[in-house]
Amino acid sequence: MARKPGRMYTKISGPAYTRKEYMGGIPNPRITQFDLGNLSADFQVEVSLIVEEACQIRHTALEAARISANRFLNKNVGSANYRMKIRIYPHHVLRENKQATGAGADRVSQGMRRSFGSPIGTAARVKPGQKVVSVFVNRESVESAKKALKKASMKMPTPCRIAIESTQ
Repeated sequence: MARKPGRMYTKISGPAYTRKEYMGGIPNPRITQFDLGNLSADFQVEVSLIVEEACQIRHTALEAARISANRFLNKNVGSANYRMKIRIYPHHVLRENKQATGAGADRVSQGMRRSFGSPIGTAARVKPGQKVVSVFVNRESVESAKKALKKASMKMPTPCRIAIESTQ
């Protein structure tokens, strides 16, 4: 069965569904690394990706954004000259009522009977103005960090803006 498009899960509806101890069969989040680059150095500037609308960001979108930004920074700045931090975690469990398609599916599928759905993935719920990804760099690498976060924002299901703050 094909994966449903991400736009089906971007809107926040209903309370958060996070009590994993009561559920079985939840797939692990794709994103596993949340701190990348040089974790011990102090950097002068923090460049952050900030969401502008409340939405849910799937774990696959977070992983795609992390990979694209990290690859760009590694290539242009060097692994010792930046630190990237993913600031959100996908706690919310997404459910789907699987429907059979094709010939004879009407005898197999149950329709809306017992349609609670089974877990298919996780997502992070974000509020407007919340930081999603932060990159810490020195002053000479700010433009590269902005380009990397611009690439990461293309993977997000909501409009984002980039903010620059001085840490020293």
